[in-house]
Amino acid sequence: MNDLRIDRVETVVADIPLRRPHRFARAAMAAQPVLYVFVRTAGGVTGTGEGVVPAGPWWGGESVETMQVIIDRYVAPILLGRRVDDLHAIRRDIDDVVAANLFAKAAVEVALHDAWARALGVPVHTLLGGLARTSVPVTWALGTEPAPVVVEEALGKLDAGLHHSFKLKMGAHDPSADVARVCAIAEKLSGVAGVRVDLNARWDRLTALTHLPKLADAGVELVEQPVPGDDVETLAELNARLPIPVMADESLRTPADALRLASRRAADVFAVKTTKCGGLQASMEIAAIGAAAGIPSHGATSIESPIGTAASLQFACAAPGVTWGSELFGPLLMAEEMLVEPLHYADGHLHVPSGPGLGVELDPAQLRAFRRD
Repeated sequence: MNDLRIDRVETVVADIPLRRPHRFARAAMAAQPVLYVFVRTAGGVTGTGEGVVPAGPWWGGESVETMQVIIDRYVAPILLGRRVDDLHAIRRDIDDVVAANLFAKAAVEVALHDAWARALGVPVHTLLGGLARTSVPVTWALGTEPAPVVVEEALGKLDAGLHHSFKLKMGAHDPSADVARVCAIAEKLSGVAGVRVDLNARWDRLTALTHLPKLADAGVELVEQPVPGDDVETLAELNARLPIPVMADESLRTPADALRLASRRAADVFAVKTTKCGGLQASMEIAAIGAAAGIPSHGATSIESPIGTAASLQFACAAPGVTWGSELFGPLLMAEEMLVEPLHYADGHLHVPSGPGLGVELDPAQLRAFRRD
């Protein structure tokens, strides 16, 4: 077997331009900053991980800049000299030195999985227990633009056969105007595509109780995280009252969160991001808790580049409980291809690659082109 001891850890920030600006409830971006983490073994194998958050620290308190400092200064010294397959002990030791910072930890953990799997000559999903499926459907996320703009983009995706369901961002406008906008979009797409909404935790209890039933009546099929992440009681109340599923995102970061949400029946669907959960192992645990409670998981996104998307895809295809599709569209939103061979999107699905590790190779020329000085 190759020497699995880690002899080098490197981090690189890249700014990847997007095809169009992407807007959230509280932020917008025209380019996605990404932190790449490279873990090299003494046997000459390099694993790659990705640290990424949607449009900066507003969502989870981290940014590519904070991740880079945490990894370079505090995590890398823990890794050097350790074996890449010593995952649980490494994570325990990292947690002893660094609290929280789940996005940074996820980037490191993915790089360790990639290096270990490459050294064994197997895909990462083999380390996670094998394949439960070979592809996942991909929902396309639309921004907070006016209804005609959103409908035109959605119909273009439908006509091209690229996507069959869409998620609309809400929370950036007055609630009444926002609801009217989404209802108009849902009416235009009725019968031809599924429509979901994501509030990014922007509404309070009364606003949610007032307006969410109107969205359900308009044909919206799911609502994601309407209230702040720590307001689990209101999330449970909304889930009990609404005739459509409520998906937890900001309320769900750890396996303990999953257990709390399941015990209170606060969500019908779990949005599992390998990034916000701290990596692949915790994501698998969350999906298993959901499955045991009869709660399906959804392969959610932080707008990852193809590296992070490949990691999330390995998880989504390995976890039996990920039966509510995915939102792994990040590479399609980016104006530049970062891989030597692109990920395979077809018929509304993203298909898992068959190669070792994450199954993808970062293009060195593209990394040089978009590397931040």
